[in-house]
Amino acid sequence: MNKTIPIIGLLTFIFLINNFSLAYTPENFNLWLKNFKKTAINKGISKKTVDLTMKNVKFLPKVIEYDRYQPEFYEDTKTYISKRSSNKKVKKGLDLYNQESFLINDVEKKFNIEKELLLALMGIETNYGTYVGKMDILSSLATLSFDKRRSQFFTEELLILLRLIETNQIDYKTLYGSWAGAFGFFQFMPSTIKNYAIDFDNNNYIDLKNLHDSYASAANYLNKMGWNKKTPCFYKINLNNNISEKYLNFSAKKLTNKKKLKYFKKFIKNNEILESLDENSKVAIITPDKEIVENPNPLSPAYIVFDNYEIILKWNRSLRFALAVCTLKDKIKNEL
Repeated sequence: MNKTIPIIGLLTFIFLINNFSLAYTPENFNLWLKNFKKTAINKGISKKTVDLTMKNVKFLPKVIEYDRYQPEFYEDTKTYISKRSSNKKVKKGLDLYNQESFLINDVEKKFNIEKELLLALMGIETNYGTYVGKMDILSSLATLSFDKRRSQFFTEELLILLRLIETNQIDYKTLYGSWAGAFGFFQFMPSTIKNYAIDFDNNNYIDLKNLHDSYASAANYLNKMGWNKKTPCFYKINLNNNISEKYLNFSAKKLTNKKKLKYFKKFIKNNEILESLDENSKVAIITPDKEIVENPNPLSPAYIVFDNYEIILKWNRSLRFALAVCTLKDKIKNEL
């Protein structure tokens, strides 16, 4: 990887933070907080809940730093994947499986989601539950809602979280997690908790820092999203230079110009690896280094990705994250 990239990213980051500090003062945040409380009450959340949960909320400058300088923005694909699918990570996943095989096999059977995928997600998200984050989630979401970059998204997440607290689905005193407001062993955002979290151990409480509830909730999410254990996630490919640039995706927001697999085969040098697949499958091609590496090879690394890959993208909108999850999944599967 070109070593100037982290420097460029760091300089950009410093510029953003310096400008940020000029625009976002404690007074501005307190004004935003006052207006947010009014909005929450107008949305039907009780004043009691709003006052109780928001009384200690504060602006967290560190959250803005993390938001502006995520690994997805500066690590090349090879580095990103290798860090998150190491032999050490595989071994730790196998150790967890050996300790909790009854639960893990039970969840796989009930939700039809392979155990190695769930282990991979948990491994990458929280190192198998050993690091779930220490940030005050209410303050993190408030900071990101106050910020302008994705204010609407995080405002809605914060409102959903307050509703979950009000209906006693979550204890606000336990809300410590990631800088982005994600919670538990699989780092669920409030909207994901609302729509997919389940009380798997039937104790009338959803605890996403409990292996039973968190593991089953992740499986429930993937099942509802349509994960198909019989189809692949991706294949790494070598492209011919006659492929049109319009077919090469480098943004995780939306994969475009999808075609049937048989259409793309003529552009792939190592297409023999695709022989056993359904030629009518709709697929996309990604070249994730394009906006990360200085003067990148426009055709490498390249991957052909399937519907399962896009399901992981819905979990986390990062091309590299989805590649890392599926890579770790396959490595764990090879050892089970």
